[in-house]
Amino acid sequence: MCPNATEVVRRLQAAGFQAFIVGGSVRDLILGKVPKDFDVATDATPEQVKAVFPRCLLIGRRFRLAHVRYRGTLVEVATFRGESLKDGEHQQHADGRILRDNSFGPIEEDARRRDFSINALFMDPVTGEIRDYVGGYEDLASRVLRLIGDPETRYREDPVRLLRAARFIAKLGVEPNSETSSLIPELAPLLQDISPARLFEEVCKLFLTGHATRTLETLQRFELTRALFPLFERQGSPGKAKLPAILWAALANTDQRVAEGLAVTPSFLFAALLWAPFKQRADELQNTKLPVFVAMQRAGDEVVEVQNGRVALPRRFASVTREIWLMQHRLKKTRGRRALNVLRHPKFRAGYDFLLLQAHVDGEWAELAEFWTRAQQDAPPPKVPEKVGRVRRRPRRRKNHSNRH
Repeated sequence: MCPNATEVVRRLQAAGFQAFIVGGSVRDLILGKVPKDFDVATDATPEQVKAVFPRCLLIGRRFRLAHVRYRGTLVEVATFRGESLKDGEHQQHADGRILRDNSFGPIEEDARRRDFSINALFMDPVTGEIRDYVGGYEDLASRVLRLIGDPETRYREDPVRLLRAARFIAKLGVEPNSETSSLIPELAPLLQDISPARLFEEVCKLFLTGHATRTLETLQRFELTRALFPLFERQGSPGKAKLPAILWAALANTDQRVAEGLAVTPSFLFAALLWAPFKQRADELQNTKLPVFVAMQRAGDEVVEVQNGRVALPRRFASVTREIWLMQHRLKKTRGRRALNVLRHPKFRAGYDFLLLQAHVDGEWAELAEFWTRAQQDAPPPKVPEKVGRVRRRPRRRKNHSNRH
């Protein structure tokens, strides 16, 4: 249990309000996992929360939240949400997505407004009491994933729930009930209406949190893969994709790095995800008599542009992804000064790591990978300036006497 989140709850309760830790943190605690963060729900309005924590920051437009920083830990505090619309009535977006209003309400309504039952549990960290208004505790014990309310309505409210379902299946080992799972392939096209920037964040949650391989298997199972990656070659049903061996190897490597506490980056992930369509497009452009490197540059730009229409890769990551691809050509230069220049390239290590993946799945690359492994061992150390500590003095400016009379 997070002592800082507990103290936030304690202070809200001392001020006369209801307050609980809620959502995924409660779910993870029950499963014996360590929560990534702790969210608090309360019947206090944002302004009342600010009165208890004067230095907190109120954010949001449609529904205001309070960010309380307590002893260096950020705790998000939300007011219970309620339903002001009558049952069966919903606001609807022009693209067909169902919207709800964001009004305050009692804790029971707040529980029913949450997406999956296992995410609608409330815990009082002071007393240890758990409140369950939608059967989430029983579902968690049975490892069942169930949407609260009518599944089609809930998916149309926010199509990202299709991806959240896949993530929970892969991460928690839960199985969706038939009502939750049956509509996923049919409603997958709704993801086209979600902001590409938001989908980028969701893809990072899917693949960079330690269960990337199981996640891709789940996306394939529920025909969501090509809804995220439209350049993937279709295999069988419309939502499933033909996936190369290097992608599976990259995802397994990513999961291993997360387990070991090592860094993982979206740049390397997308280099692996989009390698097959990039290679195919580069080969097509080379067949038009374009020079190899020019064809690869153009293919990289085109593939990233198309992918950005669905999942927007920020520029700082996209540039590194393209460099990883281009490094695969540079790494073929193994003679003389060119090889030394490649070794000194800022993105050499990322390109080399990608080369190792290729060698792992295709023996044709093994000899090249072995060359660059030896080259790093044999490379001379960087030259150190002879007089490191000497401060270079600026030359004195000479006075101009030419205008003197």
